[in-house]
Amino acid sequence: MKLVLASQNQRKIREMREILSGLSVDMLLPSEAGVHIETEETGSTFAENALLKASAVMRASGKPAVADDSGLAVDALNGGPGIYTARYGGEGLSDEARWKLLLENMRGQTRRTCRFISSIVCCFPNGDTLTAEGVCEGMVAFAPQGTGGFGYDPVFYLPARRKTMAQLSPEEKNQISHRGKALRLFAEKLRSYQEMHKNA
Repeated sequence: MKLVLASQNQRKIREMREILSGLSVDMLLPSEAGVHIETEETGSTFAENALLKASAVMRASGKPAVADDSGLAVDALNGGPGIYTARYGGEGLSDEARWKLLLENMRGQTRRTCRFISSIVCCFPNGDTLTAEGVCEGMVAFAPQGTGGFGYDPVFYLPARRKTMAQLSPEEKNQISHRGKALRLFAEKLRSYQEMHKNA
């Protein structure tokens, strides 16, 4: 099965390929499938945005497409930045500028609980869809630590490990991250889907 990854984010694509490598699927980038589109994320939830992206790439390529939409929900910010995580503070900011803005907005805040959320949607040309969601609970750190990962990883503190996400190895991160959890659940569903259609 050829599966188009509806993402241009190289780091996200690398994570997805690592976790889905055990499946008998050939994962293509949109460009490898002849798709060059930008999908406007107008949904009100991560799941809605993932569906928009996957369905757009599926229609454009004629092949099954999988999309992830994920972000950070901070309790003290009423769930923000939420679906605006990648655009927090406006377009054009670096990852570092975004987490610095988050720390600034959390200054003096003692309630620092937060979570990373990942929603994955796979759309098939026959109209079928598979969905999966993963959540990783943590806290907003008071200062950045670590150089690994990307996005808000340096300020996402994991109390049980006494480390930020950016201090974990890629293997450790995949085990506990929101996207890792969502992708493993998705992989199970995709494996079952393949078996069902193979025997149909």
